[in-house]
Amino acid sequence: MYVTLVELIDFRNYEHASMEFAPGANLLIGANGQGKTNIVEAIAYLATQTSHRVASDGPLVRVGAEQAVIQARVIAGLEDTRMLTLELAINPGRANQARINRASQRRSRDLMGALRVVAFTPDDLAIVKGDPSERRDAIDEVVVQRWPRMIGVKADYDKVLRQRNALLKTVFDRHGRPNSDLSDTLDIWDGQLALLGAELMLARSRTVTDLGPSVAQAYQSIAPVENQADISYAPRQPEIRDCLAGAQDDADQTRFVHEVEILLRQAMADRRQDELRRGVSLIGPHRDEIELSIRGLPAKGYASHGEAWSLALSWRLASLWLLRQDGSQPVLILDDVFSELDDTRRDRLANAIEGAEQVLITAAVPDDVPAGLRGRRFTVQAGTVSTHEDDENRP
Repeated sequence: MYVTLVELIDFRNYEHASMEFAPGANLLIGANGQGKTNIVEAIAYLATQTSHRVASDGPLVRVGAEQAVIQARVIAGLEDTRMLTLELAINPGRANQARINRASQRRSRDLMGALRVVAFTPDDLAIVKGDPSERRDAIDEVVVQRWPRMIGVKADYDKVLRQRNALLKTVFDRHGRPNSDLSDTLDIWDGQLALLGAELMLARSRTVTDLGPSVAQAYQSIAPVENQADISYAPRQPEIRDCLAGAQDDADQTRFVHEVEILLRQAMADRRQDELRRGVSLIGPHRDEIELSIRGLPAKGYASHGEAWSLALSWRLASLWLLRQDGSQPVLILDDVFSELDDTRRDRLANAIEGAEQVLITAAVPDDVPAGLRGRRFTVQAGTVSTHEDDENRP
């Protein structure tokens, strides 16, 4: 899979920009603050419906504009010339709108699966060093690309969670007495949260299990010394963790969703008084952890800076390999990553991504990029993009 044309309208600092990319390596070169990361952010947003830089859509729209538009032409593969034209209109405060092959408008989630992307960014260090929410978001990026329907499940879960939290804050009246009508309503929200949460937890568990061997392999290929890296999914409730441990057989997915749903509802009932007292939902996948370790020790707190970088890169590499195993060739984005790495890790990362159908690389100067990854070059300056072939350094 690769992108041949990208057009941005009122996205970030671009009033209008159009770029033609090629298979293989494409370099976006420019000083900090010129807009090179904005380009790859737009491509990743088109694929995942999320930004690694901001939590809301507002900052994606150019100042003074009401809407941003991302358009891309995607080819299925080097040996499969089927083409899709994707378009996403970003409307802060309103539903985003999508078009596929310029057909009538659709929901933005309908684009999921049409383009798959794995992005390495300097912010990836937070996967190892940051809060559990960073790791949950990172695993959910892979989940929704493996199974596009899960973007709807996750969106519905987040909506139910917000509504349930709002209800928890109003269950007691101003005299501190419980409102029985609201308590009955809370039971209804419990059921919805448990069902959606069970689906999300099962998808996360399967993905973490599938990533595990590749994370270990990738870490050994990148780190200068041989150490074992591990990843595991850790729901807060041990009984749910035990249940998910046996949930890898596709034939049993419905049964496991039902079993996890029952366990979630029981856990909610057990913690009901705590939730009412604190006014927040304490049970569900929004509270789970994805545990990362090196040499059997928790990576957060024990890993050195270099080890943390190697582990974060291993997470992304494993995601790339997993999506390939699922039958797709994602577009690989390396956003100012090489400047963060020493020479050994640069070379090992370059070797590990060999064979990618398309790589989009941002860098301040061409010398930051290993020679084997240099190809078509774009110069980015003050929101304008110029193109030329980097003939001296083509592989």
